[in-house]
Amino acid sequence: MRLLHACLGAGALALMSTAAPAADRFVTIGTGGVTGVYYPAGGAVCRLVNARRAEHGLRCSVESTGGSVFNANALKRGDLELAIIQSDFQAYAYEGTNVFETPFPEMRALFSLHGEPVQLMARTDAGISGFEALKGKRVNIGNAGSGHRVMMELVMAHVGITNADFALTSELASAEQASALCDNRIDVAFWAAGVPNGSTQEAAATCAISLVPLEGEWMDSFLAQNKAYAAEIIPAGVYPGVDVDVPTFTARATVVTRADIADDDAYEIVKSIFESLDDFKQLHPALANLDPTAMATTALTAPLHPGAERYFREKGLLQ
Repeated sequence: MRLLHACLGAGALALMSTAAPAADRFVTIGTGGVTGVYYPAGGAVCRLVNARRAEHGLRCSVESTGGSVFNANALKRGDLELAIIQSDFQAYAYEGTNVFETPFPEMRALFSLHGEPVQLMARTDAGISGFEALKGKRVNIGNAGSGHRVMMELVMAHVGITNADFALTSELASAEQASALCDNRIDVAFWAAGVPNGSTQEAAATCAISLVPLEGEWMDSFLAQNKAYAAEIIPAGVYPGVDVDVPTFTARATVVTRADIADDDAYEIVKSIFESLDDFKQLHPALANLDPTAMATTALTAPLHPGAERYFREKGLLQ
């Protein structure tokens, strides 16, 4: 059964066939925790789609979810029409690898969004200078179903650390980790999100935290083995108390859908964003540097939806 969701004053129903009245065509986008970037990014998508509702008859709503893995599975079940998914998990879900037991060949890409640098937030009094120093600490590895949980487990396996090496292993969602850090219930939290984001800002503004650099030979070999990621720098000054550039690595956020979504609807969704891209980039700081060509061509491992491809070719973003 389809779920009903609420956001931006609109409920969400399954996307009707093109024969249905335009007013009855609803789409829901799965995002992430409310303190991350996926949720406001999804809200920005819906805001622009809904602004052109009189032209195309689509009504968009946003749902806060557990993140990339949840979104891919919900999209596959038909519980969502759109989803924001980390670029590596777009590949995993489409191919049926990593945490996904079976392929999702009906997944279709629409466009990519911002980079999602890993942010290893630590209490300054925990004395954590690098990833290897997590042994013996109280570590939040992320909630099950989130992209950063799987990324954390990939890094742990590469470095040779297991949950048994931690004094405490917690599985808090992103919305809970800032308060857990500042309440001294955990020493460190690992997550991937656009910069800046609410969770890291909350922790940095509330208590003394640092961003732990992720660098060295282990990082070089990890990136060599995991081509979905790239080296990245979190710039100094982006968060209170972060006074130097912090090396880390990143994936990208991507917006995906299903092959059975009507070509015209996918076209109109993409058009709504790209025709108002300047407005879109102002809706969240993490979106400020988006480039339309990169959005149409990078980090999209599932096939482009024909509706998105038609728009990109019309605008010269694809040859």
